[in-house]
Amino acid sequence: MTDQKPFLDIRNAQKSYGDLEVLKDISLQVQRGQIVAIIGPSGSGKSTLLRAINDLDPLTGGEVWLEDMQINKKLPHRQYEKHINQVRQNIGMVFQHFNLFPHLSVRGNVTLAPKMLKGISDDEANALAEEQLEKVGLLDRIDYYPSRLSGGQKQRVAIARALAMKPKVMLFDEATSALDPELVEEVNLVMKKLAEEHMTMVIVTHEMGFAEAVCDRVLFMDQGVVVEEGPPSKIFRNPDNERTQNFLRKHLANANR
Repeated sequence: MTDQKPFLDIRNAQKSYGDLEVLKDISLQVQRGQIVAIIGPSGSGKSTLLRAINDLDPLTGGEVWLEDMQINKKLPHRQYEKHINQVRQNIGMVFQHFNLFPHLSVRGNVTLAPKMLKGISDDEANALAEEQLEKVGLLDRIDYYPSRLSGGQKQRVAIARALAMKPKVMLFDEATSALDPELVEEVNLVMKKLAEEHMTMVIVTHEMGFAEAVCDRVLFMDQGVVVEEGPPSKIFRNPDNERTQNFLRKHLANANR
């Protein structure tokens, strides 16, 4: 890491549910334009850490900063609502299960948040939707409803919807794990395109090949801690920690079945 001030800064993140510690004092710094993958077994705290970035899963202790703004501020309810709505306009999030509104067309799904939160006109919102749907290769589906789309197309619409807010950082929570194998690559290609455009991204993934090819850094998490982190070549080809080695060995064995 350089001495440059982090763009996204997670400081001493802790998360507990009663006696269960899910995150144990995790710190993570991401520079502008960096792509960071988080890997690890189920239950290791990966998604909890990702969801803490935009305070969807508030931390028990620690701080999350984006540039000079603390995201997880302790504020009175009304002030907090205003603060977090403003924050989330800068943080795009793509979930495992798309979360599209079934009663809205693709156009309606992509234009809803910019119109509601940024107050832009219908014409501006439509132009924005067309721009982002062109980027994900779905402009010809703009007036379709989600029921007419494949899983891969739904996820690409979800990405376009997040991008329509012009976020500073994108979070992907197992964005391809609900897809059939033949649809995974079409979503990965969109994420690769964002990487080429130097979008700052934090990606929870089980796609090791994608993480190795696209990401700048990889974190391996297990039991609520970051066990090991480094460049993909180091983590995937020559990991130091025995837990990392065992996880990758098991993952490779399952992939080859």
